[in-house]
Amino acid sequence: MQAMAQQVQERANRVYLRQPVNGEYHEYTWAEVYDQTLRLAQALLSNGLSKGDRVAILAGNCAEWFVADFALVAAGLVPTPIYATAGKSTINYVVEHSGSKAIFIGKIADPQMAIEALPDGVTTIGMSQGPENVDHTMSDLISQHQPLAEINQPDIEDVFSIVYTSGSTGAPKGVVLNYRNVAYTGAATCKLSLDHRGGEERYISYLPLAHVTERGLIEYNSLYSGATITFNESLETFINDLRSARTTFFLSVPRLWVKFQSQVLASIPERKLNLMLKIPVLNNIVRNKIKAQLGFSDTLSFGSGSAPISPSVLEWYAKLKIDITEGWGMSETIGLATTNYPYRRDKIGSIGVPLDGFDVRISEQGEIQIKGDGVFVEYYRNPEVTAAAFSDDGYLCTGDKGEIDKDGYLRITGRVKDLFKSGKGKYVAPVPIESKMGVNTLIEQICIMGSGLPTAMAVIVLSKEVAEGMDREEIEESLLATLKEVNAQIEKHEVVGGIRIAADEWSIDNGLLTPTMKVKRAELEEKYLPLLEGQKDAVVWE
Repeated sequence: MQAMAQQVQERANRVYLRQPVNGEYHEYTWAEVYDQTLRLAQALLSNGLSKGDRVAILAGNCAEWFVADFALVAAGLVPTPIYATAGKSTINYVVEHSGSKAIFIGKIADPQMAIEALPDGVTTIGMSQGPENVDHTMSDLISQHQPLAEINQPDIEDVFSIVYTSGSTGAPKGVVLNYRNVAYTGAATCKLSLDHRGGEERYISYLPLAHVTERGLIEYNSLYSGATITFNESLETFINDLRSARTTFFLSVPRLWVKFQSQVLASIPERKLNLMLKIPVLNNIVRNKIKAQLGFSDTLSFGSGSAPISPSVLEWYAKLKIDITEGWGMSETIGLATTNYPYRRDKIGSIGVPLDGFDVRISEQGEIQIKGDGVFVEYYRNPEVTAAAFSDDGYLCTGDKGEIDKDGYLRITGRVKDLFKSGKGKYVAPVPIESKMGVNTLIEQICIMGSGLPTAMAVIVLSKEVAEGMDREEIEESLLATLKEVNAQIEKHEVVGGIRIAADEWSIDNGLLTPTMKVKRAELEEKYLPLLEGQKDAVVWE
């Protein structure tokens, strides 16, 4: 809270948080947010909570999420976020496993379900768009209490938060983070941007705050950078909120970068766009128009993370002077651990270099291993899994396979657990093949699979925007040309035998994407592998 108090001293009356409600922005200054934070902190302690108690937060991104999180820290409590999209079983598991004594509930799809999911005895606190049948409302707690007089002064090794993984494989694991971790990440990520530019920072918060990347790079970064944060009200208002935010830094995930690309190509065919970009003067007009269309008129830096992004997508954006720096990290490294920032176009396809303070190496088995102040403490109540996560000399075993070039830039070559063995007994790494196939803008989502099959196979979701107006024959010709090109670049045992075009996109709602928009390979394989076993044609439509 020292960083927040410092910002209040320097910019008490400047706008910190901008919350849209029905299209109207409600603005809160640093002083107002700090006052609400301390009043809520006092209320929590006055209602029976004690230092070290865990308290869950279940809500979509909003100003109240920040206030609740900061208040828990000020009171010496342990924030335990839950994804707003979580189902009943996940909510129950996280609250019960963490031993959370209270929960903040905000805007989610089914508030009553969340109430029913809670174990007995958990105190419920409703945010402004949360359920009505709660023990307390957040607004009442704030209005009925004075600011906390003695803010918690944690030891650097005290538990800051327990962050549960999104559960792409098995039950979520509780990643225990301490104050050393969050202080390191907040300062390191702030230093990245402010070392290379000056002026006021402006961010938009829309990726799940339950995921440590958004919390570290946006929320806690703001305490060090003094950034103004605009929240996204809904999917329908996203572009308007982004334009209103006038972001100086924009962070996204590959799924959305591909979506943005598809929207641009739906209005300007790629051949025409490439031609216009070759014409002096006109090229800058076109680039600026596209940036304005996407809401990037004021954006100085761009980031992509959470999952691998195809180098061809990054190259496409580079032509528009939208230089996207790919980063890498995990919950266990409290988000960002390596980044291609400052941006180097010649390093597209890499995940950059480690942030200062991280030591990264490649094990004999080719696995990326990492040590430093940003590495987590343990998995909550899971000593066996914790022990297995670290090498004998204390490096975190990330599960990612990679290599380091002569300049110290890392490149991910696959996931240790994502490797599958084809029917020929050879191991195939799907991620690099998916990345190569991504050169075709018709492909919006892709999963390479083939455990036990004679050859690997590709299951894809078409980009509706790019495919619009094309007939099946054109689409198949384009996909087969890409397949032939990719197969010529990879090892013989990795060759992709065919493509299956899925009828529906993969989403969080249908259980095929995690809340951070990574594909759930196990679920996709369960759904599609039986269908691929008998596929004879090179391209099959569902």
